[in-house]
Amino acid sequence: MKKLEVIIKSEKLEKVKKVLDDQGASGAMISNIMGYGNQKGYKTKYRGSEYVVNLLPKIKVETVVMDDKVEEMIKALSEVLASEHVGAGKIFVYNVEDAVRVRTGERGEIAL
Repeated sequence: MKKLEVIIKSEKLEKVKKVLDDQGASGAMISNIMGYGNQKGYKTKYRGSEYVVNLLPKIKVETVVMDDKVEEMIKALSEVLASEHVGAGKIFVYNVEDAVRVRTGERGEIAL
């Protein structure tokens, strides 16, 4: 099993949820986060003073999928997130050793 952690701009959330549904993801966890990457924020003026906003609002979508679905899921997510602009997003992939469904005690892929 693999955990996909997808960092996106908030306006892409509905497209990402649709991809997850279309690809058969069993669920997702969604968090509002703040962060910065290569773009390092932006400069703005407020009441005549210029300052740098370097923590930008982002959305983190986490899901766990079976190994055979990972590449297909990454490809589909990359297609909907692709942009010519800096800050389009990132996908991180982690190994998941085990999963346990608390209600029944089922373990492994069946617990997804």
